[in-house]
Amino acid sequence: MGLTMAEEIISPTGELSEAQLEALLFVAERPLARREIATLAGVDRATVDARLGDLEVSLGGRGIRLAVSGDRVELVTAPEAGALIARYVGADAVRLSPAALETLAIVAYRQPVTKAFVERIRGVDSDYTIRTLLHRRLIVELGRADAPGRPFLYGTGFEFLERFGLTSLDELPPLEADLAARLVDPDDVGASAGEAAGGSSLPPASAAEEG
Repeated sequence: MGLTMAEEIISPTGELSEAQLEALLFVAERPLARREIATLAGVDRATVDARLGDLEVSLGGRGIRLAVSGDRVELVTAPEAGALIARYVGADAVRLSPAALETLAIVAYRQPVTKAFVERIRGVDSDYTIRTLLHRRLIVELGRADAPGRPFLYGTGFEFLERFGLTSLDELPPLEADLAARLVDPDDVGASAGEAAGGSSLPPASAAEEG
């Protein structure tokens, strides 16, 4: 006779079922690293990867999705449910200014980046915009650069994936050639502008920092 859902979830350490993994991610208050899941379940990394793949397939078309950002994973709501959920919590998604969108695009496509890198591309002070994006958790601190002053390195977080309906950074749309060229560091003219395809666009640079 097959196991019940309850029996499957409470199976001994050393096993990791799809149901166990889903329950663990559901109760987790933060994204979990694959290594952390493996340690908790007493299984190897390959088993975790396999169960994550199974769970991703099972959740396809459902209201809950599996979001992946590097080594970390998390359950998130499906993007098509965003408007309904926003009405439930009593507020629509916070709108971003053109300056914030431009800064966010630079971070998303060139991460990890420093504030100085963002400012060289935008040509304006970006301290306020970066602090705003950090406050809204659309970008996160990834560490410090191995450079004079040890400046912070920034990248996107899970809030970014949820806000734009992505399950991983691999789903970012490709940029047209002229827009990709704008993301090249002016101090590194030999850098590659990356693949040129698709129809995504960046907001125009603002003349001054947003207030």
